[in-house]
Amino acid sequence: MTGVIRQERVLTVPNLLSVLRLAGVPLFLWLLLGPRADGWAILVLAVGGITDWADGKLARLLDQYSRLGELLDPAVDRLYILSALVALGVRDIVPWWVVAVLVARDLVLGLCVSVLRRNGYGPFPVIYLGKAATFLLLYAFPILLLGTRAGFWGELARPFGYAFAAWGVALYLWSGLLYFAQFVLAMRAGPVRSEDPRPEV
Repeated sequence: MTGVIRQERVLTVPNLLSVLRLAGVPLFLWLLLGPRADGWAILVLAVGGITDWADGKLARLLDQYSRLGELLDPAVDRLYILSALVALGVRDIVPWWVVAVLVARDLVLGLCVSVLRRNGYGPFPVIYLGKAATFLLLYAFPILLLGTRAGFWGELARPFGYAFAAWGVALYLWSGLLYFAQFVLAMRAGPVRSEDPRPEV
């Protein structure tokens, strides 16, 4: 019974941190596209990264796992990536084809999750390759921004930014293929019967 209650919790410290990260997404996007205050935008991204680490750590330490947290945490990561991609595309720092490919990856997987739910399955289990891809992309964006500056630091940051971005894009797409393979296997297995427990893919 306690496990069920724990899964249904909403007001937990990790969830509050995730909501704080979520609130930072529109601020992050506005800073990049409005005043183009890149330093402040990077600070918002850094705070988001710290709270991302902290909410997972606190969930384990305080035993405050929840279904909301499992869904909200990766969703906020994707929103930061999407916001940064759109902003960097608008500012001609990242090619639009890269933006289109990564957004298409998330749209396809979002449709897959919707189909899985209709067939009685839970969401995709998080794989570390996907977390690594997210980590690389979230580090690539501020380095790419620094690479737009003139001078020594801009010249130094540019190749590192593109290297992080290239590896991040490659791993992001590869993890997407792994998730899609899980979707195909689940569809081949058929819908989950109503009397069966709801499994993850």
